[in-house]
Amino acid sequence: MLSQELLKKVRQIHIRTRHQVTEAMAGDYKSAFKGRGMEFDEVREYQHGDDVRTIDWNVTARLGHPFVKRFVEERELTVMLMIDASSSGSFGSVSQSKNDVAAEIAALLAYSAIRNNDRVGLIIFTDQVEKFIPPKKGRYHVLRVIREILYFEKPEHSATDITCALQFLQKVCTRRSVVFLVSDFIGAGYDKAMLLASKRHDLIPVTITDPREIELPDIGFLDLLDAETGERILIDTHDPNVRKAFRVLGSRERDDRTRMFRQMKDDAINIFTEKSYVDPLVRFFRMRERRMAM
Repeated sequence: MLSQELLKKVRQIHIRTRHQVTEAMAGDYKSAFKGRGMEFDEVREYQHGDDVRTIDWNVTARLGHPFVKRFVEERELTVMLMIDASSSGSFGSVSQSKNDVAAEIAALLAYSAIRNNDRVGLIIFTDQVEKFIPPKKGRYHVLRVIREILYFEKPEHSATDITCALQFLQKVCTRRSVVFLVSDFIGAGYDKAMLLASKRHDLIPVTITDPREIELPDIGFLDLLDAETGERILIDTHDPNVRKAFRVLGSRERDDRTRMFRQMKDDAINIFTEKSYVDPLVRFFRMRERRMAM
């Protein structure tokens, strides 16, 4: 049974993200992704302007005047949401934690997919796969997806293993899918698994970053705890050299990650918890739409 607090949170996300899909993203999602291909629809008489390459010569010969084959795009897609629920996602220095933002992004993407009659599936992972929901259609299915994401705010496992999650994806999704991998991508060693997954699927990394992971405030001594390993460290944030070293290290890690995504030709979406996540998503969809039109 779900608590009243969790039910309230599910309803709030449902209302907010449904409104955003209607107002801000109508049409952008649909234009951003190709269907699985073209399928035969009908044969009709040739009309001026039709491509002569579509003429059905068998029907034309039989009926004595030209007919053409008509094809339509097979629009239905499978969208897989892969959500990192490891303990580092519980961190938040602003109004929302990274996990809260991840849940809303997943809801927004799920509603966008359902509005276009696509199927939506879910993989929640830490250092193992915590939950798998096979792709389905429908509004009630989306509500279940949102509920499961919120339910796993505090999983038993705290570490992250993106490689393990991607290997599981390859086993359960044998057909090409659109895969949104939502994580803070803290860690290393997942580049080979991402490369393999991107060869089969349209893999889109969605990176969530908190502002305190970019810049440390000058607040004196700070006792830091690694939520995934349990390691503690005491640092003096009043020391400008400490703040600079933290900033440089974080910048280098983000640059390395960006470079890796580009080498894999993955279109990454960068989300910051103190800013709107709708704008980066809309920009991404429109960028993909322009690329498809070229």
